[in-house]
Amino acid sequence: MSTGDLLNIHPAELKFPFELKKQSSCSMQLTNKTDQYVAFKVKTTNPKKYCVRPNTGIVLPGSTCNVTVTMQAQREVPPDMQCKDKFLLQSVVAPNGATNKDITAEMFNKEEGKTVEEFKLRVIYIPANPPSPVPEGSEEGSSPRASVLENGNQNASMFDAVTRSAEEPKEKSPEAWSVISKLTEEKNSAIQQNQKLSQELDLMRKEISKSRTGGFSLLFVVLVGLLGILAGYFVKKT
Repeated sequence: MSTGDLLNIHPAELKFPFELKKQSSCSMQLTNKTDQYVAFKVKTTNPKKYCVRPNTGIVLPGSTCNVTVTMQAQREVPPDMQCKDKFLLQSVVAPNGATNKDITAEMFNKEEGKTVEEFKLRVIYIPANPPSPVPEGSEEGSSPRASVLENGNQNASMFDAVTRSAEEPKEKSPEAWSVISKLTEEKNSAIQQNQKLSQELDLMRKEISKSRTGGFSLLFVVLVGLLGILAGYFVKKT
């Protein structure tokens, strides 16, 4: 807090949460510590970057006025998050009953017999997303080594569970092997029967083929014999 003869200013620095391409605002409170009307005016070294509402006003005796400062969205991160912008707050005693319409630029001119208080406020950037705190589950007094050992034990138990689940099929392997062996024997038997049937079919085809060939030859011989007999008959007759 900055304090003078006329106003108390809180805070003494303007802290803006900084995030690219997003506006950011902060506020300050001006408290009139006198029994007189006090006029104030806020200036900045970078007026295009900031918007101050209100930038001028009257603070009644013993009352407080809130001033909001809005920083426009920034496209680049400043080096080391440092800002050189500054604000100047001027305050002066105003006539009793004065309003905002009565404020003029001449009221803040430094003249003999008139006191114009000035306060300089610097700008500070703070990260918009600060680092996450320590998890609530961690107990006080527990060392990092203990946490590592605890995690190691958990990993070991998980590994044992996976190993047991992987070894369970091996315990049942004799039954599985007997089923596989039985299926293999049935498959081999079916293959042998199939081969036997194929051989029998081949034999039947060969026998049919032979019978057909033999039948054709006998018929041919019979026909030739009949033709010979007829030819002899006609020869004798002639």
